[in-house]
Amino acid sequence: MPHSLTISRSDIIHSLKLSCQIPDVVEAIASQSIITEAALELGITVTPEELQQEGDALRFAKKLVKAKETWTWLEKHHLSVNEFEELAYNKILSRKLANHLFSDQLEKHFYEHQLDYVAAVTYEVVFEDRDLALELFYALEEGEINFPEIARLYIPEPELRRTYGYQGLRYRKDFRPEIAAAVFAAAPPNALKPITTPKGVHLIWVEEVIQPQLDEQLRQKIITESFSHWLKQQINAMKIVTQIDSDANVRSQEELPDMSFTKTK
Repeated sequence: MPHSLTISRSDIIHSLKLSCQIPDVVEAIASQSIITEAALELGITVTPEELQQEGDALRFAKKLVKAKETWTWLEKHHLSVNEFEELAYNKILSRKLANHLFSDQLEKHFYEHQLDYVAAVTYEVVFEDRDLALELFYALEEGEINFPEIARLYIPEPELRRTYGYQGLRYRKDFRPEIAAAVFAAAPPNALKPITTPKGVHLIWVEEVIQPQLDEQLRQKIITESFSHWLKQQINAMKIVTQIDSDANVRSQEELPDMSFTKTK
């Protein structure tokens, strides 16, 4: 085995292409271009104090306490100090632009989409056999068994079994429509009669249904979602030309159906 390896820019691009990550990279570049241009038009700026705070926050998030740890992290990610500052600058600019564009629309959006922000805490076991799921549901109703016991007996995945099928806090859009209708009509804590989907037969325990409040966490969630949607609209309206292929590698769509693939040793 070789004891050293030199990786070139073309190797990195080739790997990104083979791992199908180029579209994500292109979208990230386009997004930053849109953000920078929009912020410039709106007169949004970043102060040195904001840049320092964001840099500190980034180091804290990456657990870079000592200077040596920061330099090691920068080296690992091939970032210079100026590029690290650019990273912090871009995060601030994105956040300030998002707030500028959508903070005034928060309450209107919230009240128009209030049902979308109702959340539920659920536990779930998925069966192949509906009769078994029904039998266990009625046993639950009669108090002959509890949901954690069902989870321990019938969930094959160890990690999920240890949490008794805990699905976390999810919003209406996170559920299949037929499941959402039952979950948000429930009177928790309670079990739902088994629901059949293409995935299987779902036996669900609804622990809690949480009515939305427009607190700071939800405000930021709405702003982030609205900003992401706006960015996608801007990207879709752009003509993006990527210059990563040599002329010899460019193929038109008309040529693709005639291409044959042979195995190489």
